[in-house]
This record gives sequence, structure tokens and C-alpha cells, in this order.
Amino acid sequence: MEAYNFKEVEGKKVEKATYKGKEYKVKGVTIRWLSKSGKDAEGQPEYGLRHFTVEPGGIIPCHSHLYLQTMFIERGELECFSYDPETDEVVSNRICGPGDYIYSPTMEPHGLRNNSETDSATFLCCICSLYGDEETI
Repeated sequence: MEAYNFKEVEGKKVEKATYKGKEYKVKGVTIRWLSKSGKDAEGQPEYGLRHFTVEPGGIIPCHSHLYLQTMFIERGELECFSYDPETDEVVSNRICGPGDYIYSPTMEPHGLRNNSETDSATFLCCICSLYGDEETI
């Protein structure tokens, strides 16, 4: 068993997000890996729990990934976007605040933005890869 305070884990700036083979700049986002286990085919963790801080005006642009993802908003408000994978147009957006959660299935294009000019937002993000009879894209 391991027991720590999340503040004991070093935060690292997130620099880029990848979508359809292109890299896009991430603005004002820090990640702390609280736990991770295993490696998928790309060498990324099969499972992980992460803590994100999104500074005022911070943006995670449209991106997608093989793993399943659930985000739980702890503090602040984030505008969360879902995109059509064919047209890249926004198909839904919602303002999410403390207690809200967002589920993103494998390869679903999504992104988020902190619209506040003064307050950071934080969220927990659990990721998990699919295996067995399920095929990942």
C-alpha cells in the first residue's frame, strides 16, 4: 500500500495534445500522476489516476486517445467539449463544476477550457485501457 498527499507528487506542465497525428499546444495545465500501472502497446500506463490543475484561461485542445477516461471536477469550472470525429465540429459543450464528472470513451475527440480570468480549476482523471474481447482503435 502507498499513502501520500497529492501535493507530495511533482506537478509537470502539459505542453501538447495530439489529434489526428498533429500536435497542438496546451495552455496553463499541470498534471500530477498519483498512480499508474502497466504499459499498453504505446508504452503508456494501462491504468492511472491523475490530478490536473488548469490555470485561469487554460486550455486542453481537441484530442483523442486509446484509453477510457473519467474526469471528476474538484474545484472551479471547466467548459468541456465533445467533437464530431468526422468534421471536428463541436457537437456538445457543457460547463462542469465541483461534483460533476465527464466520461470519454476510447478515441472520442474532446477538450476543455477554464474560462475564469482569476480562478484555477482542478480535476481527478482516471484512465484505463481496454483488453480482452474488446478491440481498441
